[in-house]
Amino acid sequence: MRVLRPVKMMTAICVALSLLTACGNETQAGPASSGGTSSGPKVVASTSWVGGFAKAAGATNITIIASADLQHPPDYDPKPSDLAAVAKADYVLFSEFDGFAAKIKDATGGHAKLVPVKLENTVEVIKAEVTRLAQIFGTTSVASSWLATFERDHAALAASVKSKYGSKPRAAISHLFMAYWGTFAGLTIVGTFGPELVTPSQLADLTAKKPELILANAHLPGTPEVAGAKRVDLMNFPRSDLDLMFVFRTNTERLSAALIA
Repeated sequence: MRVLRPVKMMTAICVALSLLTACGNETQAGPASSGGTSSGPKVVASTSWVGGFAKAAGATNITIIASADLQHPPDYDPKPSDLAAVAKADYVLFSEFDGFAAKIKDATGGHAKLVPVKLENTVEVIKAEVTRLAQIFGTTSVASSWLATFERDHAALAASVKSKYGSKPRAAISHLFMAYWGTFAGLTIVGTFGPELVTPSQLADLTAKKPELILANAHLPGTPEVAGAKRVDLMNFPRSDLDLMFVFRTNTERLSAALIA
């Protein structure tokens, strides 16, 4: 009969325990979290854009339903695990243009508060919505600090874009949901398109306006091609870290590159 020596026996036990532990740590993938601390009220946000507003308002325990990696998060079809997270939330934030808003409303638990959020990446809307959400969360001091930094950085980024072309007017056509980025950059929006596909007659009208830039919605297809115009893909949804300023920095870089090219 073979006898295990103490050292070999301990090694065998450790290996067995390691295997058991590894098996016990397997988890099912669920809704994405914003990361960081998890204190404060449980906030479930439909998309990273909604979540970005919540984070700016001071929320730290945020779960996102539609992944920020999706091209157009509002078109996401929630899984049962997503809706289970909704049922456990204190606050459920969504936009009325989310295609799955009705499912979120139906899944909300009895104690959770449904909070619709107006989404637009402009100073006016961000200030109003972040302030309103902070009052709901009880985080007004955090939101005030964030807004002060946001307004300062927003002004600097807008000035940076405008400095690329000086006083010369620059004409652009824009996706309907991106026109305010033209205002941000000081451009003259001479026409808009979308969200429906552009018809031949609409394309002829847009072409006749002789735009220098086309402000495209990076989250949606259907951007027309106009001879002589540069396309700029602009974003509205932040990444999984929910940093709204990343959106402004990225769009500033893209607009600046198009204006000086």
